[in-house]
Amino acid sequence: MLGAHVRRPVTGKAPSRTTSAFRRRVAVGLLVLLALLLMTFSFRQPDDGPIASAQSTAAAMLRPFTVAGERVAQPFRDVYGWADSLLSARSDAKKLREENAVLRQQAIQNQFAANENDTLKALLAFRDGPRFPDDYKGIAAAVIARPTGGYAQDVVVAVGSNDGVTLDAPVVTEDGFLGRVTRVYSRSARVTLLTDEQLAVSALDVKSGAAGIVKHGRASASTLIFDRVPKKLKVGVGDTIVTAGWRSSKLASLYPRGIPIGRVTSVGQADTDLWKQVQVEPFADFDRVDAVLVLVRKEQP
Repeated sequence: MLGAHVRRPVTGKAPSRTTSAFRRRVAVGLLVLLALLLMTFSFRQPDDGPIASAQSTAAAMLRPFTVAGERVAQPFRDVYGWADSLLSARSDAKKLREENAVLRQQAIQNQFAANENDTLKALLAFRDGPRFPDDYKGIAAAVIARPTGGYAQDVVVAVGSNDGVTLDAPVVTEDGFLGRVTRVYSRSARVTLLTDEQLAVSALDVKSGAAGIVKHGRASASTLIFDRVPKKLKVGVGDTIVTAGWRSSKLASLYPRGIPIGRVTSVGQADTDLWKQVQVEPFADFDRVDAVLVLVRKEQP
């Protein structure tokens, strides 16, 4: 019995894969053709035709399901919107915290710099001279006499010792530095102009800080030169020159710091010279002086 051959019944033959794929393609083609036919009829039929009525009926029947789907989906939409806004708010809050940290650090640095500046100013007070115009008051005066000719470079103003004018007081116009008081009378004073050969003023370049002496230039009566400026220091055309107002121990400059003198018009230097050759165009018009301010030092506490 074990060696006997058992013949099994023959089952039905399974459909091939090619036949199944062909059937699916035919079904898809029929559905596409049906959809095209329905669309064609829908476009050609009037709004009150049978197809339009069928569409309206189908839409009315599906309306409850559409509303139910919307109600079911709305909570999920709300949750998604809430989560998205929460993530955006957290991101914005993080950025704001970082910006606040940076601004706080900058404010601390600015406050530290301001305190350090005040400390340095206090330490430098012993050698920093008086400043214009904070430490001075101006006495307005009219010019009552001008040079009549020759090399005289002085004017007479209508204020004197009775008005508080003192010897060596600096004199300015609305444009800049003019000179200093060299003679004082009770009701008038003589002012020697900066264009005089005997007068000079310590000055510095506002932009570069180069220090030197401004005095009369020999080219013309109104020409000034910025002299005694070392070659290694930088001075450029167009730079503004002001009074230096230095102080050393108990000695101090006759002129306060910061009075405008003029603007640099040319800069040169020769190999054989020790100093730069700098010409300055004065701000004040020495040839047309009608009114001046005599600067008198304010009383110090």
